[in-house]
Amino acid sequence: MSAGEGGPPGTELTGISFRDQLWLNSFPLERGLVFDYFANSPFYDRSCNNEQLRMRSIHPLDVSHLSKMTGIEYMLYEVQEPNLFVFRKQKRESPEKVMAISGYYILDGSIYQAPNIHNVIGSRVVRVAYYISKAFAEASAKLEKVGYEHETEGSKSESKGGEDGRKQSDMLNMKEVFRVDQILANVRRKLPPAPPPPLPMPIVGADNGSSAAATNEGGQVQGAPSGVQDASTSGKQILKASPAEQPAAKRIKTERA
Repeated sequence: MSAGEGGPPGTELTGISFRDQLWLNSFPLERGLVFDYFANSPFYDRSCNNEQLRMRSIHPLDVSHLSKMTGIEYMLYEVQEPNLFVFRKQKRESPEKVMAISGYYILDGSIYQAPNIHNVIGSRVVRVAYYISKAFAEASAKLEKVGYEHETEGSKSESKGGEDGRKQSDMLNMKEVFRVDQILANVRRKLPPAPPPPLPMPIVGADNGSSAAATNEGGQVQGAPSGVQDASTSGKQILKASPAEQPAAKRIKTERA
């Protein structure tokens, strides 16, 4: 880009840079000459107050003269010779009131327009969103291959004669199993405890029981032989007369149903 071409520059020129190697080879880049170098760039507005001072053979950065004028002006904001020079474009409304418009910096002979804070934050947000979406895409692609990667990697490793693929697949599967176990444990902790199992219902004999024991005439109960008693009481109910009924009863016998 040649020096001094074009009219007044726009407010958004962050996509370009300027460097005049011929000027840099002829003059040193220092505080007294850096404005002349900046005036050759497309970032310079020739309708500014600094240009009016140059036409009057006054140093364009003379603050004593610039403070008495109103309009667009450039100020040398920061200097780190010979590598860094920072210019600020501002609009002066009074000797004490100025409003910043944009910034420019010369780094190692190249001139750039500094982006505003809105563009910087927007660019960082877009970059962060891109890397986050890329990470989620890679993670979802890996999770989709879980369960299928072991077979594919196993066949490839067998054909190549290596075991690294099988080991990595086994390690990945174990990680997924451990992750599933953790999820199930968390769900189990959130659920209420399971109720105890119901108690078994008592079995009541429906048949009319027969007893091997009989009462004699005096109301005494005579027990049947052990063998017969065991056989008759296996699953049968033994009926006995109550003490109130014993005097009236001559003999109570229980018969097998």
